[in-house]
Amino acid sequence: MPEPRFLLDGMLGSLARWLRILGYDARYARDLPDGELLSLLSEGDRVLLTRDRQLAARAGERGEYLGGTDLDAQLAFVVTRFQLELDRGPSRCTACNGRLRPVDRDSVRQEVNEGTYDGHCDFWRCEDCGKVYWQGAHWKNIRKRMERLSRGPGSTPR
Repeated sequence: MPEPRFLLDGMLGSLARWLRILGYDARYARDLPDGELLSLLSEGDRVLLTRDRQLAARAGERGEYLGGTDLDAQLAFVVTRFQLELDRGPSRCTACNGRLRPVDRDSVRQEVNEGTYDGHCDFWRCEDCGKVYWQGAHWKNIRKRMERLSRGPGSTPR
């Protein structure tokens, strides 16, 4: 089965960011009308994630309605529904959804503060927007959320 790719409507920006953190292609369509969302869906092999029940129905089998507003429940539902892996490591830019590539530490020396440079060995750069990433202090919170997700499906946002 091919890896799932997602299209998220304007009500699911936080979920899009977290799917990217997990390493999944999650295109966030913040201000697009429904017709354009459905057109984007027909151009590729994406699944539409939406909080709009009617839009999900219009998308047919490629639409998934997420009724709840709780991010943890949404994320748990999507992880379970699409059998997502949780230990993939950094591979998507949280800002633009571009692919992250490992870069030589010296190549980012002028782009990160000295403490970050001295405290980390591994860095990644987004191929699209150029943003630099490293597994900083925030990664502890990311790992905690992934551990909670791996313990079970939790509640579904339906």
